[in-house]
Amino acid sequence: ERHYKVATGVQRILQRYKELQDIIAILGMDELSEEDKLVVGRARRIQRFMSQPFAVAEQFTGIAGKYVKLEETISSFERLVAGEFDQYPEQAFFMAGGIDDVVERAAQLAQA
Repeated sequence: ERHYKVATGVQRILQRYKELQDIIAILGMDELSEEDKLVVGRARRIQRFMSQPFAVAEQFTGIAGKYVKLEETISSFERLVAGEFDQYPEQAFFMAGGIDDVVERAAQLAQA
């Protein structure tokens, strides 16, 4: 039940982002409502978070693969959908194993 609810929430955000891409291409981000800007930001974070490092890709990416438990993954996406990480920079989500990696990277980026 929870897994399904989180998955449909992620799909809803990604679908709305896809719908907004034409508007963004023509008018730009500035013409979006504040709610749509939040959707775009969450969708971009979700997309980057889905680029988790896999052990089989280590030789190509140079990033060690990480194993993340299903429960942690569901919880992380649930928190992303809820907007808990809206203030975190998008680059903190790219090739992150779990959400703890994102929090750590965001702190490092803030110090830089």
